[in-house]
Amino acid sequence: MLVTTKAIVISAIKYGEADLIVRCFTEEAGLKSYILRRILKSKKGKLRTAMFQPASQLELVAVHKDKGTLESIREAKVIQPYLSLHTDVLKSSVVLFLSEMLRNAIQEEEENRALYAFLEHAFLWFDLHEQTANFHLLFLLELTKYLGFYPDTSELHHAHFNLETGIFEPVESFYSISEENLHTLKQLLGINFDALTTVKLNQKRRADFVNMLLAYYELHLHGFKKPKSLAVLTALFN
Repeated sequence: MLVTTKAIVISAIKYGEADLIVRCFTEEAGLKSYILRRILKSKKGKLRTAMFQPASQLELVAVHKDKGTLESIREAKVIQPYLSLHTDVLKSSVVLFLSEMLRNAIQEEEENRALYAFLEHAFLWFDLHEQTANFHLLFLLELTKYLGFYPDTSELHHAHFNLETGIFEPVESFYSISEENLHTLKQLLGINFDALTTVKLNQKRRADFVNMLLAYYELHLHGFKKPKSLAVLTALFN
């Protein structure tokens, strides 16, 4: 079936000498993987390798056979050109980390327009703003809404947060988080990206919170793997 859909690139991996396997989260059909034949050697084709950088926002005309095999793309165009996302070293490193997180975390191959809208807005916001040190923290926390394990805030006043249950509790347990991570979590819950400048964190607290979030993902997503790009991100922030 020929489908026209908006899509956000999650990853692009070289396959053989001249092909790319591109994974996209599409507005119309959720997670899709495409094989782009000869794109690395072609100079005249409609598709260009530069279009398929992580977080690129595209409009695709694609053939979806929906048989669990690699799909194909007939046409692609960039619909949201970025100003800084792929040229600023720190931002591009954050995007690489978040794209790897998305690749490991999104496991559903079905339409999810709410998740698509979140990703679309988040990457555009990140591109257009300068004070973004805590962006990836709120991004990963907000992403849990669409993955099904956002923290239950009904008992927010309690002194402990249980990573295994996702609930605030009055009594400490094996999966309770530290006081600093708890304070950061409560600061980030319920805010939007525009309010991030009100959250003041040093490098250590930021790194500790990322590691806590990764532990949270590991507990709630079967087969989740920590991204290899975390080491690069940590080094850049330090």
